Amino acid sequence: MRVLIAGSTGVIGRALVPLLATTGHEAIGLSRSQGVDLLDPAAVRKAVRQASPDAVLHMATAIPAQLNPAKFDRDFALTNRLRTEGVRNLIGAATEIGVPRIITQGVAFAYRPGEGHANEDVPLWTEGAPKKFAPAVEALASLERQTTEAGGLVLRFGHLHGPGTAFYADGSFPTAIRAGRMPLVGEGRSVFSFTHTHDAATAIIAALDKPNVTGALNVVDDEPRPIRDWLPEFARSLGAPAPRRLPVWLARLVVGSFGVVFMNGLRGADNARARLTLDWRPRHATFDPALDTAA
Repeated sequence: MRVLIAGSTGVIGRALVPLLATTGHEAIGLSRSQGVDLLDPAAVRKAVRQASPDAVLHMATAIPAQLNPAKFDRDFALTNRLRTEGVRNLIGAATEIGVPRIITQGVAFAYRPGEGHANEDVPLWTEGAPKKFAPAVEALASLERQTTEAGGLVLRFGHLHGPGTAFYADGSFPTAIRAGRMPLVGEGRSVFSFTHTHDAATAIIAALDKPNVTGALNVVDDEPRPIRDWLPEFARSLGAPAPRRLPVWLARLVVGSFGVVFMNGLRGADNARARLTLDWRPRHATFDPALDTAA
């Protein structure tokens, strides 16, 4: 199968491309570094026609290496466009030439708050989300709507870890933890579902082999973990001091409402449907900071 990957040089793309080759597929990269701007409809149409793929993947983001929670809307502005305009351009070009398989990258941590781990039937947090986070959720909703209308599949990944991610040894999380700039806010109630980049890649391979699976699936680890558990463990694995405690009122002044939500309002996700419909299993069943920080 000829597979066109928008975002082939990103953290998922770098794990996926070699895996495609070993499973008998032909990977065709599509990225800004290769001179194709997903926000340019004519350029995208030309690239898709030239590639003549059997499947098109949208894995493109433009997330800064260092995010500022207080300016989350600014930092995600380009990624939001890639998830709205970029998806529209790519899906439009793919449907013009009859590409049978479309897969896009969603996220599994934008669910409406509630008890327990969210399955795919829980709505995205499009109503009542913090002001800085709301544009990102709206962009994700647009991506999912466009993908579904085209008969495609959205893979909702958790917080990505592994080589090249923010959680890896040289990423922004370890850097902030070593510097004492990653406190625990309030009770640290947020529950994180993680996805290793290798597990994201194997899920994509599985989805390519099951063209009748459509809609949205949570591609996350088996055991989501509250941040109050894994953040101190992360610090220990780095040999860094334990994260200091910060009251909610003070954190809101420093990092804004989304920074507080990041620590106390995120909901874990359930991967049962992906395991069943894709016959997929994560190699990394739960997040172990030592695996990333030992690199």
